[in-house]
Amino acid sequence: MSPTQMPDAARPSTASHVVSGGQRTKALIFATLGFMVTFWAWSLISPLGPHFVEEGFTDNSALLVAVPVLVGSLGRIIVGSLTDRLGGRFMMPFIAIVTVIPVLFVGFIGQYTYPALLVGGLFLGVAGTSFAVGVPYVNRWFPPQRRGFAIGVYGIGMGGTAIAAFATVPLHDIWPKLPFVLAAGVLLIYAVVAYTIMRNPPDWTPSRQSLAETTAQTMRIRLTWQACYLYALTFGGYVAFSVYLPTMLHNSYGLDPADASLRMAGFVLVAVVLRPIGGGLSDKFGAIAILSISYVLILICALVLAFDPEHFIVYTSAFILMSAALGMGAGATFALIAQHSDPAKIGSITGFVGAAGGLGGFVPPLLLGSLWSALGSYSIGLILLGGTTIIALLITLWVGREAKQRITDTEAAQ
Repeated sequence: MSPTQMPDAARPSTASHVVSGGQRTKALIFATLGFMVTFWAWSLISPLGPHFVEEGFTDNSALLVAVPVLVGSLGRIIVGSLTDRLGGRFMMPFIAIVTVIPVLFVGFIGQYTYPALLVGGLFLGVAGTSFAVGVPYVNRWFPPQRRGFAIGVYGIGMGGTAIAAFATVPLHDIWPKLPFVLAAGVLLIYAVVAYTIMRNPPDWTPSRQSLAETTAQTMRIRLTWQACYLYALTFGGYVAFSVYLPTMLHNSYGLDPADASLRMAGFVLVAVVLRPIGGGLSDKFGAIAILSISYVLILICALVLAFDPEHFIVYTSAFILMSAALGMGAGATFALIAQHSDPAKIGSITGFVGAAGGLGGFVPPLLLGSLWSALGSYSIGLILLGGTTIIALLITLWVGREAKQRITDTEAAQ
């Protein structure tokens, strides 16, 4: 069978032979920018959580900040499969342009009543699905030995959460609609420019499978479920802290909303910087080793924070180190997928794994909010984080053992 007769799933990538470095860089930049601006929009409600509590909308902002996370997470399953069918060049600008509608709705209508804010947050979740577009798009542009780093760089786009954290409250103080108008304008500009400039990878061909068939095949891949759990902890932990940390710092340490949001932005920036480093280190040392280190650090930090340290230097250092480990682990998880899965399936696998990551960020804010209301402490939640981290470490070692066994079997067959 000639290469032209081979199915897409089996066809070897030729992008490394026909694509220039400039083309790869341009593709990576526009994918990352798309991820960043949509994540900025996705995170607009979170920094205003304490404000909505003060306004009397609710006594617990956890649900407000969790709804966009839930919708954005589940939507990735569909969007990942659509990216395999329609290509990243269409899907990323499309997600950006669609996001403009809920952003303006929240800015002009939703933020003034609790029910409307919940509805706006529901549709704002569309912005969070962009993650499932960029990973398969970037993956197909780069050769296998550089995919961990490239996808890690793409992960810098989650810094859109930091933009929301830094800018939303100050802009809201100037004019309540301003952060939403500004975000909508940036999304619109990006969508037009990106659709004009972006191109699909030369070796990309549209998947001809139905959505149901693609989903069924993806669910039969064991790595899908293993990576789902790993990413639910790393990226889910990042999302959970990025949306709930302002409230957590306000409750536990008495920080005012502006100060708490700035500290959350620092948490986000550390994770953003460490994500490409985690991917790059995974290319060099293997994703299993980097994930193992990340989970050990997360476990240590969770146990330290569970004892409610009062000293600034202790809890600040623990949160920063945890942020670094979460970012590094998130980058390593997709390096793991790139190293151990078929490139033609990465879009659909990414959809499931991205959904798991988002869902991992949906539950903790609700749990932490309930624990604070009932006990006035977050210690039990942090202990539970430590327990789930131990499970993630065991799964990582399991995946590594399977990979070694496959290598041994291959060498024996030769």
